[in-house]
Amino acid sequence: MHHAQSAPTSLYSTAGLRKYLTREERDRFLVASWSATRPDVRTLCLTLVYTGCRISEALALTTADIMVDERAIAIRCLKKRKPQVVVREVPIPPVLIEELQRIHGLPSAGHLQRLWPLSRGRAWQLVKEVMGTAGLVSGPHASPKGLRHGFGVHAIRSKIPLNLVQRWLGHARMETTAIYLQAMGSEEREIAARMWM
Repeated sequence: MHHAQSAPTSLYSTAGLRKYLTREERDRFLVASWSATRPDVRTLCLTLVYTGCRISEALALTTADIMVDERAIAIRCLKKRKPQVVVREVPIPPVLIEELQRIHGLPSAGHLQRLWPLSRGRAWQLVKEVMGTAGLVSGPHASPKGLRHGFGVHAIRSKIPLNLVQRWLGHARMETTAIYLQAMGSEEREIAARMWM
């Protein structure tokens, strides 16, 4: 029986390993990203961590997809199997806009070019190198997909409404986004701590 690739139903692998970056791991990855010697690797890593996009979606981005005035990136969803192009606009922090402008020469009037002319395999390898610099131990969480899941968990813990997280991640179904509610946040730990007093 053939199963289509479905949305994850858990933030843990079948072996019980976590699939997302924790806040502390995400912070270390951000520091390592800002320290990357290659400016294009820096902007790629920052875009992945600040948008939660898939690595293939990041590699498809062009200079025209960066909405400087709106402080957003228009990401074409490459996973959907629909005849029409589905684009989602994801807000990004001013520091990322400034870095994209500085490194990639935005805005480039009428000149479309890919921001990162890399193969998927090479981009994955470069992101993993930054993860190594950040001291992330090997596992399902230490991957570009782990960055995407980390974005979802971070958004939920930052009290972003679930429907916005769904839109920013480009999920077709709310059930897919709801997996990020599984991660235990500080509020849950505080409630549990009341039992121990």
